Amino acid sequence: MLGYATISSLASPLDLSGSHTTTTTMSISSALTLTPAEVAVALVEQAVAKHNTRLDKTFFKAVLAGVMLSFGGLLDLIISGGSPGLTASNPGIVKVLGGFVFPVGLVMIVLQGLDLLTSNLMIFPMAALKRAIPWWGVPLNWIVVFFGNLVGSLFFAAILSKYDGLMVDDPYASYVRAFAITKAITPAWYQIFLRGIGCNWLVCIAVWQGMGAKDTLSKIVAIWFPIWVFVACGFDHVIANMFSLPLSIMLHSELTTDLYIRKSLIAALIGNIIGGLFVGLPAVYFYLGDWHAGGMRDAEEARIVRKDSEPSDSEKSA
Repeated sequence: MLGYATISSLASPLDLSGSHTTTTTMSISSALTLTPAEVAVALVEQAVAKHNTRLDKTFFKAVLAGVMLSFGGLLDLIISGGSPGLTASNPGIVKVLGGFVFPVGLVMIVLQGLDLLTSNLMIFPMAALKRAIPWWGVPLNWIVVFFGNLVGSLFFAAILSKYDGLMVDDPYASYVRAFAITKAITPAWYQIFLRGIGCNWLVCIAVWQGMGAKDTLSKIVAIWFPIWVFVACGFDHVIANMFSLPLSIMLHSELTTDLYIRKSLIAALIGNIIGGLFVGLPAVYFYLGDWHAGGMRDAEEARIVRKDSEPSDSEKSA
């Protein structure tokens, strides 16, 4: 809804005659999906709204996003860890099955309007490049959302995975401990970094496609498949790892907190940043070269000021 409302209003100044404003709005609203250019505009507008949201709200939205993503991560661990026989005979099928259920987390995040770091790694640089938000807003949001996602993920790992007894017995506990070895100990730092790039490339594509869809079912389908691919392939998502790898530490795996931070968290985070830029920067280059944020700079959360009247004199001169 955020994307549609603002695209309709901001598309009209492009027609300086003022006579086709209604036609522009109708053509956008009648389409089943947004065009790539419209999606790019909607993502920048979303970044502006997030930038102008109070930091306490941003933090708690990020906490809930960490919880929602962990729900999908837990279901993945239950399916993968609960299938030791199938894993031994056909590990590829287990990865496909586990990857298939994981996207439920991102779907809940998108539909609830929560804050996940990996998507913000794409949209905030886009907004900053178009001068819709100040540059300092980029690291500020990333820091607040990072720690909010971390709190939510650790809460879920401790309270809803360990202390409630779901993952403390075999085969699940053994799988989680072995998962930490293959995920964070065995790979080299550069391998985790490269996997982080591939991960957020796909995550941001999923967010892009979800923004382009207008109805709920289409959003779910558009989000589901890229996330399914990244999980089944074993790419590294810095926030998803905040649930599974700390859980393995809680269950006394060989992974230590220090090693997790130095080798997995930092490498995956840097890779995720680059992966997000691989989607966001081409979008700015392809679709936003002559677009200006205009009145969106003052938008707060879902409160959008529509520009239903004719363009102002300054807009006409521009």
